[in-house]
Amino acid sequence: MFRTLKTYQYVVDASVAAVFFAIALPVEIMVGETGAVSFLGAPAMVFAGAIIALMFSIALAIRRWSPPIALVLAWAGAIMQMALGRPPTVADLAIFGVLYVTAAYGTRGVYWAGFASAVTGAIVITAYLFLGRTFGVGGLSLRTLPLAVAVLVAAAFALLLAWTIGALVRAALRASANREAQERAETEAVVEQERVRIARDMHDVVAHSLAVVIAQADGARYAAASDPAVATEALGTISATARSALADVRLLLAQLRHSEGSGPQPALADLEALYTQVRASGVDLRVTVDPAPVSEPPAGAQLAVYRILQEALTNALRHGDGGPVAVSLAWHADRVELEVRNPAREPVAAPGHGTIGMRERAQLAGGTLTAGAQGTDFVVGATLPIGVVA
Repeated sequence: MFRTLKTYQYVVDASVAAVFFAIALPVEIMVGETGAVSFLGAPAMVFAGAIIALMFSIALAIRRWSPPIALVLAWAGAIMQMALGRPPTVADLAIFGVLYVTAAYGTRGVYWAGFASAVTGAIVITAYLFLGRTFGVGGLSLRTLPLAVAVLVAAAFALLLAWTIGALVRAALRASANREAQERAETEAVVEQERVRIARDMHDVVAHSLAVVIAQADGARYAAASDPAVATEALGTISATARSALADVRLLLAQLRHSEGSGPQPALADLEALYTQVRASGVDLRVTVDPAPVSEPPAGAQLAVYRILQEALTNALRHGDGGPVAVSLAWHADRVELEVRNPAREPVAAPGHGTIGMRERAQLAGGTLTAGAQGTDFVVGATLPIGVVA
């Protein structure tokens, strides 16, 4: 029923209506004073003319704020005008503005009410001019029929033109709103995807580094009494691991603050440092690479392999029973296959964030990943496409 407008829109509409009233009122008073055919006297016709001008001006003033009320006022003014036998005047121009807003800003019901009003209005105007007591002297005849048809067509064209322009504006506004909504949704999707990626990187970095630190700290605590050198070595590993994790976390936090910041992008060359960290935690890590890559694999595949291995080895540190951990990598021409196998200390629970993150990594790289128990072992296996490597 009522639309929310900006302050300047209220001011503009009120100003336009005031100017319109200042123009329409003298015309309506003049029509009343000229003694148009009516059952009322001249003073009453002057007063009625002022009311009609006021009704059309109010309809014009509130047309954008409340299209349905403006339409009702416009019909009321037109009906009063015809009931008093008054001729069309400049005040009737407000009807075009009202029909425009019914199509441009009205609800679905008001939209079609405006269309019906345009069609009905053209018929009513024609009938009033040719059949009414003021203008229809002699009634409608074969001689006046062509003129009546011309008036009907002209009135329908003029009224429907105002409504059609409003309908076109309505379509343009909806298209603009849909485009903005689509752009907003795409932006939010990109932001959410980036947030998930950063969260996944954060989990991979922090979880792996903390697992290494905990394993080293436990080993140092037990070995400190009998072999201080082992404790010193463990503390060195803890320090190096923590510093590396801190650097990665700072880069990730920089990404959160500045979207153009580059995050950590480990590659195959960093795998040896990863293996060293795991072995320094006391894990019997056995790595097999067969066949080896014959050239530099794509950076995306290297990153995915590193992160999946990092998370799988972290799981082995946290949930393994201390037995040997076997890592196998097979770099084929079109794909890389990896597997991490370790004895499980306890029955495998539901997949956690680490397993979900590994699966997402593989899917984003276009590959697949499986993780689950095989006998007494927990096995992570993945296949990632790498294209044809020359």
